[in-house]
Amino acid sequence: MNNLNVAELMQVFPHTGELVWIGVRPARGEPMITVNEVMVSQRSGLIGDRYNGAGGKRQVTLIQWEHLAVIESFLGKAVAPELLRRNLVVKGINLLALKNSKFSIGDALFQTTGLCHPCSKMEKILGVGGYNAMRGHGGITAQALSGGLINVGDKLRALAEGDLDCPI
Repeated sequence: MNNLNVAELMQVFPHTGELVWIGVRPARGEPMITVNEVMVSQRSGLIGDRYNGAGGKRQVTLIQWEHLAVIESFLGKAVAPELLRRNLVVKGINLLALKNSKFSIGDALFQTTGLCHPCSKMEKILGVGGYNAMRGHGGITAQALSGGLINVGDKLRALAEGDLDCPI
């Protein structure tokens, strides 16, 4: 382990992450609905979410649980996950380290597609400075590569290229 190159190091994680919150939004402008489980549709995202069936690179959004404390610190108040308008909240793994990676949660497989930058609505939802509080802490976007059920408490596992669990 001591002589790994950078490409190899980028595939080493201290442990798996854990899914701690799930939210779907049925339509544009609607509030997030908190659920304990959701079906993931291959290549179309979360069933019941407005992006389901839309395809594209922003089917699913993820944010780190640890970043909620940072955002709260910047704002000086508590922030509930549903206010941040992300689908999945995960703890215990650095989501930014999943850049260009595949990962599994429960029975579903995902591909990271980019960063999830805050939108201007964060200023209205979180109050003055909400947009800037979220900058650098907005999480990632992902695309579903295979479907299945995901539940709060499921593990997020980063998949190395060539991993037997990775069908692509």
